[in-house]
Amino acid sequence: MTQDFLTTPAKILITGVDGQIGYFLNQAAQADPFFSVVAFTDAKLDISHRAQVQKQLDEHQPDYVINTTGFNAVDRAEASAERCFALNRDAVENLALACGDLSIPLIHLSSDYVFDGHYASGYTEDDQAHPLGLYGESKWQGEELLRTALPQHVILRVSWVFSTIGDNFMRRALLQARQEEEISAADDRRGCPTSANDIARVIIAILKQLHNGAENWGTYHYCCAEVTTRYGFTEAVLAAAGQYEKLKVDKLIPISSSDMGSDAERPASSVLVCSKLLNHFGIRQRPWRSQLVAMIREQYQNEEISHISA
Repeated sequence: MTQDFLTTPAKILITGVDGQIGYFLNQAAQADPFFSVVAFTDAKLDISHRAQVQKQLDEHQPDYVINTTGFNAVDRAEASAERCFALNRDAVENLALACGDLSIPLIHLSSDYVFDGHYASGYTEDDQAHPLGLYGESKWQGEELLRTALPQHVILRVSWVFSTIGDNFMRRALLQARQEEEISAADDRRGCPTSANDIARVIIAILKQLHNGAENWGTYHYCCAEVTTRYGFTEAVLAAAGQYEKLKVDKLIPISSSDMGSDAERPASSVLVCSKLLNHFGIRQRPWRSQLVAMIREQYQNEEISHISA
């Protein structure tokens, strides 16, 4: 089997493989002969403890570290500030310092929530960060500490992540549609839903280029193509799921995000401009609608397997 480039396999260490992006990244990397993978769940490696981080890096000596761990519960962050900042800020500094000691580049995931959402046309990497809540602030401070501590880094900001695992908008919408006759979704929040599997593809492509000599360090944006609203995305979830079962829901109601009663303020626009990633790495956006169809299909396949094995 020929590899994408003529080079020796890259040894990578992935944190947080029990999370959405970490799970799919681990799957993709394990299946690719280009990589030798060391993977940790959050339970196996708590990156908020510097000694644990140092021990694993010293033992495994990876070529790259990819941090997919994070405190991503936006509303819960308002009441759990200490843990939120421990994972999204302090842990990132732990990784950056430990990687710096061993000259290991770090790939780190961040969020559209570093912006306030006032730019309807979309945010570039050069736009000024202005987080609205504690979650976004913790992600921004983590980014800044990484930039200061470790020049050899890639920060990849992503938005509206969905997949077949964990707590995400796709799965919540599907659960509601199975249980309730009427559900609502905000029609005034705009963004680009992004499959965790597609983000894994992007990280793999970045790693391969870095390992073959690219030095395009810095901050990048990635989201799937086509801007929609939460209402529009929910419509698409219901349509895709309707191919597999008769859902209980018969009415989808558009509402204002101010009527949703969430604890944390969210950006009205989470659209990320991804042209820098295309220009530096040649990585193009994929449409979220095809990614959603694939994820819904996988969701039902997983449920069928679970039902058979139960």
